[in-house]
Amino acid sequence: MPDQTSEKVEVKMYSDFKSPYAYLAFDPGMALGQRFNVRVRWIPFQLRVKGKGERSVYSEYKVKYSYMDARRWAKPRGLWIRGPLKIYDTTPAAIGGLFAQTQGRLLDFGRIAFKKFFLREFEADQPEAVARLIAELGLSDQHYFEYLAGEGREAYERAQQEAAADHVFGVPFFLFAGEPFWGYDRLALLEQRLEEAGLAIGDKAA
Repeated sequence: MPDQTSEKVEVKMYSDFKSPYAYLAFDPGMALGQRFNVRVRWIPFQLRVKGKGERSVYSEYKVKYSYMDARRWAKPRGLWIRGPLKIYDTTPAAIGGLFAQTQGRLLDFGRIAFKKFFLREFEADQPEAVARLIAELGLSDQHYFEYLAGEGREAYERAQQEAAADHVFGVPFFLFAGEPFWGYDRLALLEQRLEEAGLAIGDKAA
């Protein structure tokens, strides 16, 4: 009997725990495999964000609008989004996601990391804070620290290199059959492409 997993088409999903739009896209993006014959591969990407005072006045307008817009999308889903009070290097959290992925717990980790970050209850740039989330999931915080110091750092760097090769510039960023889809509001277009490719579960062409 053929391995059904190996036959699935890959959809890449680049994400960063400090992006409100990546938060909005995380659950529906990860759930694509439930509706389509695809395998979603989550890949961390580090957004390079300028701090207040480094942005133009127009960029400040855009930031304020972006959070207002994200809250509009979040409210019907019962999600709460508060803007962070500083600029975060989310490498420790990203490596935490990679670690959880190796343990089959990425979905659980992502949900709690995003929720707590946008409630301002999670410092995504602090390994100790990430370790506490890992422990909350019943995983070994010590194994996370070991992963962070070695294999996890290497996996994270490979992810950034892959992102550069895929010309990723923001998140959420999906890639299917070489076609990019940037933004939470492009999920519907991605799903349309998957349907056109005959990948909907139950489609005889899949």
